[in-house]
Amino acid sequence: MAYAGAVTSPQKTPTATGTADPAVSTAPRQLTSLQAGQMIPFGGSYWVEVSSDLAASFRAGDHLVVVQESGDLLHIPKAVVDITARAVEAAHQGFIDLQNVPAEAISGFYESFASRLADDGIFAAIATANAIDVESAAQRGRSTTRLQLDDKMRSSMIEALTMWRDLPDTRNRIADHIDHGVPSSQFQWTVEEVRAPLGIVGFVFEGRPNVFADATGVLRSGNSVVFRIGSDALGTARAMMEHALVPSLIDNGLPLGSVVLLDSPERSAGHALFSHIGLALAVARGSGTAVAQLGAVARQSGIPVSLHGTGGAWMVVTPSGEASRVTNCVEASLDRKVCNTLNVCCLPIDRQDLLQAVIEGARRAGDRRGESVVLHAAGIGTSQAVREALTAIGGDIDRVITVIDEDDDQVLAAEWEWESQPEFTVRLVDEWQEGLDLFNQWSPQFIVTVLSADSADLDTTFRRANAPFVGDGFTRWVDGQYALQRPELGLSNWQTGRLFARGGILSGDGVYSVRYLARHEDSQQRR
Repeated sequence: MAYAGAVTSPQKTPTATGTADPAVSTAPRQLTSLQAGQMIPFGGSYWVEVSSDLAASFRAGDHLVVVQESGDLLHIPKAVVDITARAVEAAHQGFIDLQNVPAEAISGFYESFASRLADDGIFAAIATANAIDVESAAQRGRSTTRLQLDDKMRSSMIEALTMWRDLPDTRNRIADHIDHGVPSSQFQWTVEEVRAPLGIVGFVFEGRPNVFADATGVLRSGNSVVFRIGSDALGTARAMMEHALVPSLIDNGLPLGSVVLLDSPERSAGHALFSHIGLALAVARGSGTAVAQLGAVARQSGIPVSLHGTGGAWMVVTPSGEASRVTNCVEASLDRKVCNTLNVCCLPIDRQDLLQAVIEGARRAGDRRGESVVLHAAGIGTSQAVREALTAIGGDIDRVITVIDEDDDQVLAAEWEWESQPEFTVRLVDEWQEGLDLFNQWSPQFIVTVLSADSADLDTTFRRANAPFVGDGFTRWVDGQYALQRPELGLSNWQTGRLFARGGILSGDGVYSVRYLARHEDSQQRR
């Protein structure tokens, strides 16, 4: 059993009475069993009960992680604990050995990896494994949209590996130099601020095969990696390791522990990895409650974490927005469902032409996919305005646009996880700046774009909207490989606060620590 939630709502912990018996030992002891109904405290003053299923499945050697933010009880079987420990141990040795590997060898690894993926003979074995994964997922009713390793994904992986090959080595790069020379004196010394490798990076990815190219990016900055991929793609991951990744490590003299696959289909493997104190950084890709839970586990374990969080981009159209440009931007922002896809569009209530432009862009996006579009009309008056716009457009467009009335603004917080049928929310506003206020109130603080003919409106949006990504065009530009020409390890929103000393795009060469190196010319120096 990989996960057992609490069977009761969180309750306040009963107040302790009496005094502690000094004869009773307070030394920690190993947890070997659980009892149904047993109270487990969390969050300082709350408790939950152990379910009968959790109590029955728990054995000596298993781990129980209590999520302090929610009271969730996460059961990690001993077998998963052990395989995770071995993976982290291998990556630790890989990190140590990697420090003596020349930059040319790391570049050679990326070249070899890319070449193997480009080799049709080698790739055939990987494609076969992927086909089996896709068929299995489909039979179980699972989504296969991001699981399929098609030609586009294959090309994207090769491109990413080529980018890493061509980037300079960032290990032990001098970021700053402070000269403490004293004029007319022999008292000379300097301090260098040096970017150094961080350690082991742990990744938990959804079932997307292209994560291999993303995860190996940390090697460029001298870090090792342990990653867990979703069980739907585990067969593909094993084939990728066997036929492409491991041979590329061996050919270029890199330690096998540089890249370690946490080879377990258990969901609890992610919890085990993110609670392991050997990690220097935890990265979770995907969105929703599962990712939020992983982040909570890492944080309470003292591990810095990069989370994607909730996705979905916002678009705010001003009265000066040009209808044709609005149509093009909406179409380009709904081409497929990923984290930076258009999710909410706010526009002036008195501009039916702009609403028509939004609908036309959505219709075009649906046509490209051979699908109709689902449009959620939020707020008072939006639904009626949408239907009037559909009538004004005429033809059979109402047959390809399904309108769902949403009077409560809480729907603005929902991320539409569509597969092939474009889905988004429209909200009409009296003043365009109201759209920014709604963004700050309801969005995951991720992406906002403003469509306006006045460049000052972009400056207003940048100041007023609490978002790490702000633009004035289509929303899908938020991508490390596209925007920064560096394969990204993950995107982060500001849903739980702004990020300390880094941007929302985490890249492999951005994973580093800082060391200080002092050079003294006079051995007699002192303060």
